[in-house]
Amino acid sequence: MKDFWNERYGEEGLAYGDKPNVYLSEIADQISAGGKILVVGDGEGRNGVWLAKKGFEVTCVDYSPVAVKKIESFAEESNVNINAICADMNDWEWPVEQFDAVVSIYVHFPPDVRAGLHQKMVDSLKSGGKILMEAFNKDQLKYKSGGPPVLEMLFSEEMLREDFSSVDILSMEEKVVYLDEGKYHVGDGAVVRMIAEKK
Repeated sequence: MKDFWNERYGEEGLAYGDKPNVYLSEIADQISAGGKILVVGDGEGRNGVWLAKKGFEVTCVDYSPVAVKKIESFAEESNVNINAICADMNDWEWPVEQFDAVVSIYVHFPPDVRAGLHQKMVDSLKSGGKILMEAFNKDQLKYKSGGPPVLEMLFSEEMLREDFSSVDILSMEEKVVYLDEGKYHVGDGAVVRMIAEKK
């Protein structure tokens, strides 16, 4: 998979555009002003750079070295500072109780590690910290707007409620939205959206 992402992020331009995810832009005010944010799997940095422009202290983690170089370039061009880390999140030594928010936008972990990595997100939050997530749900196989073409890699509300049972779910919904994010997320998409808070 790393080869796949290195190849995609090695293409000219930004694969998913330079604008933040629409849902994230609508709910970012859930995070304390100036807070520390961990953005997992941020690819070329569209969400991390936007959050840094908003005055947040941002750490981005992605396992594609090509993506991380693009994050650094994008941040420099945008005159913001981002702590960009190249790491496989399975092996990464996750910080504990360090962040005011974890942002996960279209990050689909394999089934055998998904629940464990979702728990790592929780563990990395301070008390009162939030998880902001948008991902494809299992109906996405009906659409051609992106996401893993494998049912087991897609999420459901029930699955997320189970994975994040240790935190308070403030908002959860499954719906079809129109995506216009670069050249690889275009068209109707079946998504699940979640806001959760660590107790």
